[in-house]
Amino acid sequence: MDRRTFAVSTLTSLVGGAALAGGAALRAAPPMPARVILDNDFAGDPDGLFQLAHHVLCRAVSIPLIIGSHLPGGFSRGNEAREGEARAREVLSIMGLDKAHTVIAGAPAPIGARASWKPGEASAAIVREAMREDAQGPLIYAAGAGLTDLALAWLSEPRIGRRIRLVWIGGRPHHGLGLPGPKAGETEFNFSIDPVAAQVIFNESDIEIWQVPADVYSQMLFSNAELEELAATGPLGAYLKAKVDALPDMLAKIPGAPVLPASDVYVLGDSPLVTLTALLPPMRPDTTSSRYVVMPTPRLLDDGGYAPRAGGRPMRVYTQIDAGITFRDMMARFRIAARRAA
Repeated sequence: MDRRTFAVSTLTSLVGGAALAGGAALRAAPPMPARVILDNDFAGDPDGLFQLAHHVLCRAVSIPLIIGSHLPGGFSRGNEAREGEARAREVLSIMGLDKAHTVIAGAPAPIGARASWKPGEASAAIVREAMREDAQGPLIYAAGAGLTDLALAWLSEPRIGRRIRLVWIGGRPHHGLGLPGPKAGETEFNFSIDPVAAQVIFNESDIEIWQVPADVYSQMLFSNAELEELAATGPLGAYLKAKVDALPDMLAKIPGAPVLPASDVYVLGDSPLVTLTALLPPMRPDTTSSRYVVMPTPRLLDDGGYAPRAGGRPMRVYTQIDAGITFRDMMARFRIAARRAA
C-alpha cells in the first residue's frame, strides 16, 4: 500500500468511525496540552532566552511556572537565580507577555550535601503544580541547566515522581551512543551546576527522564547569518542577538572562563526543550523526528559518569534532535509575533 492509499484509507476509517458514533469523535474535545515547567539559568548562556521566547509562543503547551536557576560555583556571584528571574521577565515584557506567566527565582545555590537540604519557594511551587488534582494533561519539567529545584521538590514530596517527566539538557555522552567530544571525561557543565541534585534525580527518584546529553545538544547550531536575520525581525530578535554578542564580555569578567574563538555559529543547546515538548505531530504526539534509545537509568557518579544499572527504570537518551523543524519554527514564530506587534 503506497502513502496516498494509506492516507485515504486512514481518513475514510476515521470519518466512518465518527459517523457510526453519531459524529461524537469529530465533536470530542481535543486532548489537554501538556503543562511544562521551564527551569533555566536565564542569567547565564543566552541560549535559554531563545528557548524561553520560543516556548511561550507555542500553543501546544501551557506553561504554569518559569524558574530562573543558579549557575555553578565558578561562574556564580550568588545572585544569578534572581538575575535569571529578572531576565525572563525582561524577555516576556518585550513580547507583551509579562502578565501571562508566573516567574520566580529558584534556589540561590546548589545542594551542599545529600544530608543537608532545604526547600524553597520554587520547590514548593513545583510540588503544588505536580500535586494538583484539577489539572489535566501530563506535567513536564523542562530543565536547561541544573536540577536543584526539582531535586528539592522531590525530596520534599516524593509522590511527585510518578506525576512528572523530566526533559533535561545535560550530562555526559553515554558510552557507545555518541561522540565523546574534544575533552573526553570532562565534567559536563549542567551536571556541574549541582551534582548532588542530579544524583538525587537519577539515583533515588522515580521521575521519568528524557536526557539530551552534551554531544547531542551541541549539535544545535544556529549561524551568525541567521542571527543577523533574526535581529532584523523586531525588538525581540534584536534583544536576543545582543545577548549573544555580549557573551564574550560576560565571560571575560569570570575568572578562569575560556576565551571564545572566532566562529560563524552559536549553539542554541537549550532549544531541544521546545522540540521534545511542543513540536509533536498530531496523529502520533511523540518525538517522531528526533532519535533516541531507551535504556535502564544508570547510576550517576560523582564525576558525572555513568554506572550501568540493570534494574533501573527506563529512560530515553536522545542521540539526535530535529534541528530543522526546531529553528524553522522558531524563526517563523518570531516573525509572526513581530508582525502582530507592529
